[in-house]
Amino acid sequence: MFPFKTTEGEATFFGKTLPALMTARPDYASVTYGAGGSTREKTLEIVEQIQNDFSLTTMAHLTCIKHTQAEIDAILDEANNRGIRNILALRGDPPPGEDWSQTEGGFEFASELVTHIRGRGDFGVAVAGFPEGHIDCGEGREVDWQHLVRKVACGADMVITQMFFDNADYFQLADYLREAGVEAPLFPGIIPVANAGQIKKFSAMCGAKLPEAFAARLDELGDDAEAVREYGIEYATAQCRELLDRGAPGLHFYTLNKSKAVLQILGNLGLS
Repeated sequence: MFPFKTTEGEATFFGKTLPALMTARPDYASVTYGAGGSTREKTLEIVEQIQNDFSLTTMAHLTCIKHTQAEIDAILDEANNRGIRNILALRGDPPPGEDWSQTEGGFEFASELVTHIRGRGDFGVAVAGFPEGHIDCGEGREVDWQHLVRKVACGADMVITQMFFDNADYFQLADYLREAGVEAPLFPGIIPVANAGQIKKFSAMCGAKLPEAFAARLDELGDDAEAVREYGIEYATAQCRELLDRGAPGLHFYTLNKSKAVLQILGNLGLS
């Protein structure tokens, strides 16, 4: 989930979207943290409300960027006071138009944030994994995967991947982690494509490639929004089926605060 931009969006989410998603009996939810920590207060409010109103374990995203260690401690204290017990520890992305830079008195790497959170002893900690390597890691994906191994060694309980569209990338990362002795579960991050332009923008921002046949089919469908949506569900269903058949421990859906596509995919898989 991500924090809402309008009161109408918030009302729709809590009144319709989340109740619909709850019919699938999810194990947990997570709520994102805006670039540069721009949604700090709202993220914690939403996590608290989901947990209180729906009794669903919910994870708050937390980033290093634009925060000193003292500010991060204050955020963790507030999370603890709100009954939030799970954190997705991230380096984070800078606000639009800005480059990444370490905040003076803050952390440079997500691994440092993991170590800090773990040292408090209050929280479960998840981290992000990048099947194709982080877009800012110019040394190649295996160097980025080494960073992931270090994050887990610092105390992460689980790994959630960035969205991807070629399952081979997930399996190669899973094999790498297994050979490195990592036992933390690796949850594949799946996004149902509903808008071709939007997914091309997302993929460019995070470095997730669109397989040639997949991109070609989206181009063929053009502006037919319903056809794109149905193809996105069909493609994601096939992705999920192979992932589960080959041992993925579960599925993490990027819902974009919507329910219909995710529920249809789960129905296709016989999981709803």
